[in-house]
Amino acid sequence: MPTPDQDAYPTLQTHPAEHGFGAVVRGVNFAEGPSDKVMDEVLRAWAEHGVLSFPDQDLSLDELEAATLRFGPFGVDPFIAPMPGRPNVLELRREPDEKATNFGAGWHSDWSFQPKPPAATLLHAKVVPPVGGDTLFADCVRAYEALSPVMQETLGRLRAVHSAGRAYGTQGVFARETEKRTMQIIVSAEADKTHSHPLVRTHPVTGRKALFVSPVYTVGIEGMSPAESQAILAFLFAHMTREEFIFRHRWAPHTLLIWDNRRTIHLAEGGYDGHLRVMHRTTVAGETPV
Repeated sequence: MPTPDQDAYPTLQTHPAEHGFGAVVRGVNFAEGPSDKVMDEVLRAWAEHGVLSFPDQDLSLDELEAATLRFGPFGVDPFIAPMPGRPNVLELRREPDEKATNFGAGWHSDWSFQPKPPAATLLHAKVVPPVGGDTLFADCVRAYEALSPVMQETLGRLRAVHSAGRAYGTQGVFARETEKRTMQIIVSAEADKTHSHPLVRTHPVTGRKALFVSPVYTVGIEGMSPAESQAILAFLFAHMTREEFIFRHRWAPHTLLIWDNRRTIHLAEGGYDGHLRVMHRTTVAGETPV
């Protein structure tokens, strides 16, 4: 008897998490280049589940870039130096002797401070430590839908202010960092600029609404005092990251992961000191949030 996912995606083997947020997908080989039919199913599964994990994808950098372009044009990645000769690929590398905090350790949606934040991020595992390093995702759609109608209506009228300053600004975390880091972080006054987006955004494919704020990049709410903003944002950050909204991804070598920045926030766990970890990352351009 076919499962519902088999009915929806006949060429894929899709194994979603119990709550439907996040899924493991087999039956596609990005090194060979999926057919348009297979890619159509992948895109539909991505819209439905938000985070897709593709095991056993042994990809070269050329193949990773080609896979990225099947989801859309490359996004712009500021404040981190790309790989030499690869302007659209970041190498997230942490050497065994590094003591700096692991990259991506706070809850965030990638580059949400941009006028058009990336729709997707792809991360390909090259070297996976034997311990630690999970990536956690929070489903901002179900988190929004779990709020009361009164709260939904209230939040729907607000605009949140985003900035990269806390991380990459002239007084940000990386500017104050003293430990050695292999990744080349670019501290810049550009990071201190702000940009506002709807606090609740509508997904352009599914039409579902999602909270669009995060502890790393959201610094306030338009028209509110810092104290008022903090009260609302602190409630939302605690609400969004409740256990029932979380999908935990455990890495294996050659896994390709893609997530939808328009409906998720994520956090990279550490716990692998003394071990090498190497990931290659790309982003897919997005649209102006509405």
